[in-house]
Amino acid sequence: MDERKGVPGWVAMASVALISLLALASLHAPRRRSPAAGPKVTPTMHPMMPTVQLWLSTADRRLRLVQQPDIEMSAGGSLPADVVIDTHKTYQSIVGFGAALTDSSAWLLQNRMSEQQRGALLQELFGPPPNLDLNMLRLTIGASDFSLQQYTLDDLPFGQVDPALQHFNVAANLHDVIPTVRELMAVDPQLRIVASPWSAPAWMKDSENLIGGALLPQYESTYADYLVKYLDAYRGYGIPIFALTLQNEPGFVPVTYPGMELPAATRVRLIAQYLGPALANRKPRTRILEWDHNWDQPEQPLGVLADPDAARYIDGVAWHCYSGSPYAQGKVHRAFPKKDAYITECSGGDWESSKNGELLWFTRDLLLAGLRQWARGVVYWNLALDEQHGPHFGGCDACKGVVTIDSRTGAVSRNDEYYAFAHFSRFVLPGAVRVGSSATDKGIDNVAFRNAADGSIVLVMVNSNAQARRISVMQGQAGFQYALPPQSVATFVWNPDRAGAWVRRVLDWLKSVR
Repeated sequence: MDERKGVPGWVAMASVALISLLALASLHAPRRRSPAAGPKVTPTMHPMMPTVQLWLSTADRRLRLVQQPDIEMSAGGSLPADVVIDTHKTYQSIVGFGAALTDSSAWLLQNRMSEQQRGALLQELFGPPPNLDLNMLRLTIGASDFSLQQYTLDDLPFGQVDPALQHFNVAANLHDVIPTVRELMAVDPQLRIVASPWSAPAWMKDSENLIGGALLPQYESTYADYLVKYLDAYRGYGIPIFALTLQNEPGFVPVTYPGMELPAATRVRLIAQYLGPALANRKPRTRILEWDHNWDQPEQPLGVLADPDAARYIDGVAWHCYSGSPYAQGKVHRAFPKKDAYITECSGGDWESSKNGELLWFTRDLLLAGLRQWARGVVYWNLALDEQHGPHFGGCDACKGVVTIDSRTGAVSRNDEYYAFAHFSRFVLPGAVRVGSSATDKGIDNVAFRNAADGSIVLVMVNSNAQARRISVMQGQAGFQYALPPQSVATFVWNPDRAGAWVRRVLDWLKSVR
């Protein structure tokens, strides 16, 4: 025995042999993976260098999330890389990705699909990889423009009021929305649900109508109670609400569907005096998200968060994509770094700007840019619509769902947004952390993450150029090159800790025999 090290000589010799055996075994040993464990990197032909897996989509729809041949990493060269991954620089953790189960989406799923069709689609959208692995859902509290009729959860004949909310009920949700949510929770019990109202009951508003108007001051506490009753009612059906907003698009008053103006001063009072205290000690906790409107007015959430009595109860800010840019999220984050950011609504559609497809815009301008500007989750608008962009009650007449359901046959078409989200949701798992990745000047955008479960790195890149671009990527002492096709989206996945895992096994074995 070497007394200085306390390790027998035979152990040292055995450890060398074991390392050699492990390296050889790594070339031939079969790999098992749980279907819920997310994407895994296949063994590399060099035991100390990771192999990069790649999934590719192109704007011309020739490729749609198609896995490509693996790329072998090699030791870094002398030239600087286009993209450098720095896992020591960490940013926000990721909650997830999803879409809104509007009344229209739920009605289609329940009434225009067979039970078998619906089950297969919900599993495909919310099941673990190789499914889409969506894990967030947005619900409307009462009707939106994507409902079959106008309603709230406490409707009364004109002229009557209900300050005690004795007539509150969720009967309108019992046939479509609640059953669909329960089916989704059977697929993913950890589903994160964000709920947003489009209007208070008409008797609480100065317009006395679900369309237009503002909340009357004397009903501010009642409106907070109304939202709490919603949380309790859904919890009674086994549906916990992860986060709540006070009002969808509080700065916009629509003229064809339910809506309500809710100025910043009113939101401050509602949160500071009523809703915040009511939710403060509840278990499980429901988060309060401020704003729930576009990127073009960051002064709105900044003003509300500047009020300390309201800010103490606010967990983050919800954003929509229809005006402005995601840099507004960064502006608010820098002012209030402890408040989270979520993108809670963005819709694609059959409008002029989308005639050449929407893959690049949704991947680059919504998901990639939004995540680089601190979003912890991104939620699309309608989960599913039919071939006529509906059914809907006013509002958008050209919006698209993540999928389109044929109202005659129940057949499913997957839209560009499906693949844009899939490039993230299938690979960036809940709890992943965004890590440093340098920007390029070649018309290439990127964002990178490290998954908490296995340490794998996920790099999503978008080539907006009309020509292919060869890009070099480095992480630590290893790197790879790849020629990105024109107008394409690529997701690269590798595990830099694979070699280190073998060393840790040897060290653990040595400890056990000492």
